[in-house]
Amino acid sequence: MDGSYRTLSNQSLESNILFWGQENCTPNYFFKGNNVRDNYVIHYIQKGKGTFSSANHPSVSLKAGDVFILPKGVPCFYQADGKDPWSYFWLGLSGIKIKAMLSGSILASKNYLRQVQGSQFYQSLQKLFDAAHSPSSLTNDILIEALLYFTFYNLNIEYPVKKRKNSKIKDDQLKTATTYLRQNFSNSSLSIIDLCNKLDLSRSYLYILFKNNMGLSPQQFLINLRMEQAKEYLTDTEKNIQEITRMVGYNDEFVFSKAFKRYSGFSPKLYRQNIHNNSK
Repeated sequence: MDGSYRTLSNQSLESNILFWGQENCTPNYFFKGNNVRDNYVIHYIQKGKGTFSSANHPSVSLKAGDVFILPKGVPCFYQADGKDPWSYFWLGLSGIKIKAMLSGSILASKNYLRQVQGSQFYQSLQKLFDAAHSPSSLTNDILIEALLYFTFYNLNIEYPVKKRKNSKIKDDQLKTATTYLRQNFSNSSLSIIDLCNKLDLSRSYLYILFKNNMGLSPQQFLINLRMEQAKEYLTDTEKNIQEITRMVGYNDEFVFSKAFKRYSGFSPKLYRQNIHNNSK
Protein backbone atom coordinates (compact mmCIF):
# COMPACT_ATOMS: atom_id res chain seq x y z
CA MET A 1 0.00 0.00 0.00
CA ASP A 2 1.14 3.48 -0.71
CA GLY A 3 -0.84 6.67 -0.33
CA SER A 4 -1.43 9.83 1.60
CA TYR A 5 -3.94 11.15 4.10
CA ARG A 6 -4.61 14.49 5.71
CA THR A 7 -7.16 15.94 8.12
CA LEU A 8 -8.06 19.58 7.50
CA SER A 9 -8.63 22.30 10.11
CA ASN A 10 -11.12 24.41 8.17
CA GLN A 11 -12.74 27.58 9.41
CA SER A 12 -16.29 27.08 10.69
CA LEU A 13 -18.15 27.24 7.38
CA GLU A 14 -21.46 25.69 6.37
CA SER A 15 -20.03 22.88 4.21
CA ASN A 16 -16.44 21.77 3.92
CA ILE A 17 -13.89 18.98 3.53
CA LEU A 18 -12.93 17.30 6.79
CA PHE A 19 -10.19 15.10 5.33
CA TRP A 20 -8.83 13.75 2.09
CA GLY A 21 -6.72 10.79 1.09
CA GLN A 22 -5.27 8.84 -1.80
CA GLU A 23 -4.38 5.17 -1.94
CA ASN A 24 -2.72 2.72 -4.30
CA CYS A 25 -4.17 -0.52 -2.99
CA THR A 26 -2.53 -3.91 -2.89
CA PRO A 27 -4.38 -6.92 -4.37
CA ASN A 28 -7.55 -7.83 -2.41
CA TYR A 29 -7.01 -4.97 0.04
CA PHE A 30 -10.09 -3.96 2.01
CA PHE A 31 -10.62 -1.36 4.71
CA LYS A 32 -10.43 -3.00 8.14
CA GLY A 33 -11.66 -0.05 10.18
CA ASN A 34 -15.18 1.01 11.12
CA ASN A 35 -17.36 0.42 8.06
CA VAL A 36 -20.04 2.85 9.33
CA ARG A 37 -18.82 6.40 8.80
CA ASP A 38 -19.69 9.55 10.71
CA ASN A 39 -19.45 11.60 7.51
CA TYR A 40 -20.04 11.18 3.80
CA VAL A 41 -16.87 10.00 2.05
CA ILE A 42 -16.73 10.15 -1.75
CA HIS A 43 -14.18 8.08 -3.69
CA TYR A 44 -13.00 8.46 -7.27
CA ILE A 45 -11.28 5.43 -8.83
CA GLN A 46 -8.19 6.55 -10.76
CA LYS A 47 -7.10 3.14 -12.03
CA GLY A 48 -7.68 -0.55 -11.51
CA LYS A 49 -10.88 -2.11 -10.24
CA GLY A 50 -12.63 -3.61 -7.22
CA THR A 51 -15.99 -4.35 -5.64
CA PHE A 52 -18.27 -2.14 -3.56
CA SER A 53 -21.43 -2.76 -1.58
CA SER A 54 -23.55 -0.83 0.90
CA ALA A 55 -26.46 -1.82 3.14
CA ASN A 56 -29.55 -2.99 1.23
CA HIS A 57 -27.68 -2.77 -2.09
CA PRO A 58 -26.11 -5.60 -4.12
CA SER A 59 -22.36 -5.76 -4.56
CA VAL A 60 -21.10 -4.12 -7.78
CA SER A 61 -17.84 -4.23 -9.71
CA LEU A 62 -16.33 -0.79 -10.25
CA LYS A 63 -13.32 0.39 -12.23
CA ALA A 64 -11.29 3.45 -13.18
CA GLY A 65 -13.56 6.40 -13.92
CA ASP A 66 -16.26 5.27 -11.47
CA VAL A 67 -17.28 6.98 -8.23
CA PHE A 68 -18.66 5.51 -5.02
CA ILE A 69 -19.73 7.17 -1.80
CA LEU A 70 -19.83 5.93 1.78
CA PRO A 71 -23.04 7.46 3.11
CA LYS A 72 -23.10 8.75 6.65
CA GLY A 73 -24.25 6.07 9.08
CA VAL A 74 -24.58 3.31 6.45
CA PRO A 75 -22.49 0.08 6.59
CA CYS A 76 -20.30 -0.32 3.48
CA PHE A 77 -17.69 -2.76 2.21
CA TYR A 78 -15.19 -2.25 -0.59
CA GLN A 79 -12.26 -4.36 -1.74
CA ALA A 80 -9.56 -4.05 -4.38
CA ASP A 81 -9.41 -6.59 -7.19
CA GLY A 82 -6.96 -9.46 -6.76
CA LYS A 83 -5.23 -8.95 -10.12
CA ASP A 84 -5.82 -5.29 -10.97
CA PRO A 85 -6.23 -3.51 -7.62
CA TRP A 86 -7.66 -0.03 -7.71
CA SER A 87 -6.17 3.30 -6.80
CA TYR A 88 -8.50 6.06 -5.65
CA PHE A 89 -8.69 9.37 -3.90
CA TRP A 90 -11.34 10.30 -1.39
CA LEU A 91 -12.84 13.34 0.27
CA GLY A 92 -14.58 13.34 3.65
CA LEU A 93 -17.50 15.78 3.50
CA SER A 94 -18.95 17.72 6.40
CA GLY A 95 -21.81 20.18 6.71
CA ILE A 96 -25.53 20.50 7.33
CA LYS A 97 -26.36 20.70 3.61
CA ILE A 98 -24.41 17.70 2.33
CA LYS A 99 -27.32 15.25 2.63
CA ALA A 100 -29.79 17.67 1.03
CA MET A 101 -27.47 18.47 -1.88
CA LEU A 102 -26.70 14.80 -2.42
CA SER A 103 -30.40 13.89 -2.47
CA GLY A 104 -30.89 15.52 -5.88
CA SER A 105 -28.64 12.95 -7.58
CA ILE A 106 -28.93 9.23 -8.26
CA LEU A 107 -25.68 8.89 -6.32
CA ALA A 108 -27.81 9.21 -3.18
CA SER A 109 -29.82 6.09 -4.00
CA LYS A 110 -27.24 3.94 -5.83
CA ASN A 111 -24.16 5.07 -3.87
CA TYR A 112 -22.05 4.79 -7.04
CA LEU A 113 -21.78 6.25 -10.55
CA ARG A 114 -20.11 4.74 -13.58
CA GLN A 115 -17.64 6.43 -15.96
CA VAL A 116 -17.81 10.04 -14.82
CA GLN A 117 -14.31 10.94 -16.03
CA GLY A 118 -15.57 13.10 -18.92
CA SER A 119 -18.11 14.99 -16.85
CA GLN A 120 -18.18 18.48 -15.37
CA PHE A 121 -18.87 16.75 -12.06
CA TYR A 122 -15.52 14.96 -12.22
CA GLN A 123 -13.64 18.11 -13.22
CA SER A 124 -15.03 20.03 -10.25
CA LEU A 125 -14.40 17.06 -7.94
CA GLN A 126 -10.74 16.97 -9.06
CA LYS A 127 -10.40 20.74 -8.48
CA LEU A 128 -11.92 20.26 -5.03
CA PHE A 129 -9.42 17.50 -4.25
CA ASP A 130 -6.54 19.70 -5.43
CA ALA A 131 -7.75 22.65 -3.35
CA ALA A 132 -7.88 20.45 -0.26
CA HIS A 133 -4.09 20.04 -0.51
CA SER A 134 -3.44 23.75 0.04
CA PRO A 135 -2.61 25.10 3.53
CA SER A 136 -5.65 26.08 5.57
CA SER A 137 -6.64 29.73 5.40
CA LEU A 138 -9.89 31.64 5.26
CA THR A 139 -9.36 32.28 1.55
CA ASN A 140 -8.76 28.62 0.75
CA ASP A 141 -11.62 27.51 2.98
CA ILE A 142 -13.96 29.79 1.03
CA LEU A 143 -12.59 28.36 -2.22
CA ILE A 144 -13.17 24.81 -0.97
CA GLU A 145 -16.75 25.60 0.02
CA ALA A 146 -17.41 27.26 -3.34
CA LEU A 147 -15.98 24.28 -5.21
CA LEU A 148 -17.98 21.93 -3.01
CA TYR A 149 -21.24 23.63 -4.00
CA PHE A 150 -20.18 23.68 -7.64
CA THR A 151 -19.37 19.97 -7.48
CA PHE A 152 -22.83 19.17 -6.13
CA TYR A 153 -24.36 21.51 -8.69
CA ASN A 154 -22.74 19.53 -11.51
CA LEU A 155 -23.65 16.25 -9.82
CA ASN A 156 -27.34 17.20 -9.73
CA ILE A 157 -27.34 18.57 -13.28
CA GLU A 158 -25.55 15.63 -14.91
CA TYR A 159 -26.79 12.77 -12.71
CA PRO A 160 -30.25 13.87 -11.51
CA VAL A 161 -32.66 11.69 -9.57
CA LYS A 162 -34.48 9.61 -12.16
CA LYS A 163 -37.78 9.84 -10.34
CA ARG A 164 -38.02 13.49 -11.38
CA LYS A 165 -38.11 12.42 -15.00
CA ASN A 166 -40.43 9.52 -14.28
CA SER A 167 -42.71 11.77 -12.27
CA LYS A 168 -42.87 14.26 -15.13
CA ILE A 169 -43.75 11.48 -17.57
CA LYS A 170 -46.51 10.20 -15.29
CA ASP A 171 -47.89 13.72 -14.79
CA ASP A 172 -48.02 14.19 -18.56
CA GLN A 173 -49.69 10.80 -19.06
CA LEU A 174 -52.33 11.55 -16.43
CA LYS A 175 -53.00 15.00 -17.87
CA THR A 176 -53.38 13.58 -21.38
CA ALA A 177 -55.70 10.83 -20.13
CA THR A 178 -57.99 13.11 -18.12
CA THR A 179 -58.13 15.69 -20.93
CA TYR A 180 -59.09 13.01 -23.43
CA LEU A 181 -61.87 11.72 -21.18
CA ARG A 182 -63.19 15.23 -20.54
CA GLN A 183 -63.29 15.97 -24.24
CA ASN A 184 -64.93 12.69 -25.27
CA PHE A 185 -67.14 11.53 -22.39
CA SER A 186 -70.30 12.36 -24.39
CA ASN A 187 -69.34 9.73 -26.95
CA SER A 188 -71.24 6.58 -26.05
CA SER A 189 -68.66 4.39 -27.80
CA LEU A 190 -65.81 5.72 -25.64
CA SER A 191 -64.11 3.06 -23.54
CA ILE A 192 -61.08 2.83 -21.30
CA ILE A 193 -59.58 0.40 -23.81
CA ASP A 194 -59.76 3.21 -26.39
CA LEU A 195 -57.86 5.44 -24.00
CA CYS A 196 -55.21 2.78 -23.36
CA ASN A 197 -54.72 2.32 -27.10
CA LYS A 198 -54.43 6.06 -27.66
CA LEU A 199 -51.77 6.45 -24.94
CA ASP A 200 -50.12 3.10 -25.72
CA LEU A 201 -50.45 2.07 -22.07
CA SER A 202 -51.66 -1.15 -20.51
CA ARG A 203 -54.98 -1.08 -18.68
CA SER A 204 -53.31 -2.17 -15.44
CA TYR A 205 -50.73 0.66 -15.68
CA LEU A 206 -53.47 3.23 -16.38
CA TYR A 207 -55.50 1.91 -13.45
CA ILE A 208 -52.53 2.30 -11.07
CA LEU A 209 -51.77 5.77 -12.49
CA PHE A 210 -55.31 6.97 -11.71
CA LYS A 211 -55.59 5.22 -8.34
CA ASN A 212 -52.26 6.54 -7.07
CA ASN A 213 -52.91 10.12 -8.18
CA MET A 214 -56.68 10.55 -8.06
CA GLY A 215 -57.89 7.84 -5.73
CA LEU A 216 -60.24 6.28 -8.30
CA SER A 217 -60.12 4.14 -11.42
CA PRO A 218 -60.24 5.51 -14.98
CA GLN A 219 -63.73 4.05 -15.39
CA GLN A 220 -64.97 5.74 -12.23
CA PHE A 221 -63.40 9.02 -13.37
CA LEU A 222 -65.34 8.71 -16.65
CA ILE A 223 -68.57 7.96 -14.79
CA ASN A 224 -68.03 10.95 -12.51
CA LEU A 225 -67.57 13.23 -15.53
CA ARG A 226 -70.81 11.98 -17.06
CA MET A 227 -72.78 12.22 -13.84
CA GLU A 228 -71.59 15.74 -12.99
CA GLN A 229 -72.48 16.92 -16.49
CA ALA A 230 -75.88 15.25 -16.15
CA LYS A 231 -76.44 17.18 -12.93
CA GLU A 232 -75.73 20.44 -14.76
CA TYR A 233 -78.19 19.58 -17.55
CA LEU A 234 -80.86 18.59 -15.01
CA THR A 235 -80.32 21.81 -13.05
CA ASP A 236 -79.81 24.39 -15.80
CA THR A 237 -81.80 23.12 -18.79
CA GLU A 238 -85.26 21.82 -19.61
CA LYS A 239 -83.91 18.95 -21.69
CA ASN A 240 -85.74 15.68 -21.11
CA ILE A 241 -84.09 12.62 -19.56
CA GLN A 242 -83.76 10.86 -22.90
CA GLU A 243 -81.85 13.80 -24.40
CA ILE A 244 -79.57 14.07 -21.38
CA THR A 245 -78.92 10.34 -21.56
CA ARG A 246 -77.47 10.69 -25.06
CA MET A 247 -75.61 13.93 -24.25
CA VAL A 248 -73.60 12.31 -21.45
CA GLY A 249 -72.62 9.19 -23.39
CA TYR A 250 -75.37 6.65 -22.69
CA ASN A 251 -77.54 4.87 -25.26
CA ASP A 252 -80.05 3.47 -22.80
CA GLU A 253 -82.13 5.74 -20.55
CA PHE A 254 -82.68 2.96 -18.01
CA VAL A 255 -78.92 2.28 -17.72
CA PHE A 256 -78.25 6.01 -17.33
CA SER A 257 -80.96 6.46 -14.69
CA LYS A 258 -79.65 3.49 -12.71
CA ALA A 259 -76.07 4.84 -12.86
CA PHE A 260 -77.23 8.33 -11.87
CA LYS A 261 -79.17 7.04 -8.86
CA ARG A 262 -76.17 4.99 -7.76
CA TYR A 263 -74.00 8.13 -8.06
CA SER A 264 -76.30 10.75 -6.52
CA GLY A 265 -78.80 8.77 -4.48
CA PHE A 266 -81.72 10.05 -6.60
CA SER A 267 -83.24 9.21 -9.93
CA PRO A 268 -82.71 11.93 -12.57
CA LYS A 269 -86.38 12.92 -12.36
CA LEU A 270 -86.39 13.18 -8.56
CA TYR A 271 -83.05 15.03 -8.57
CA ARG A 272 -84.51 17.67 -10.91
CA GLN A 273 -87.64 17.99 -8.80
CA ASN A 274 -85.59 18.49 -5.62
CA ILE A 275 -83.44 21.13 -7.30
CA HIS A 276 -86.48 23.05 -8.52
CA ASN A 277 -88.27 22.78 -5.15
CA ASN A 278 -85.22 24.04 -3.26
CA SER A 279 -84.81 26.99 -5.62
CA LYS A 280 -88.33 28.30 -4.94
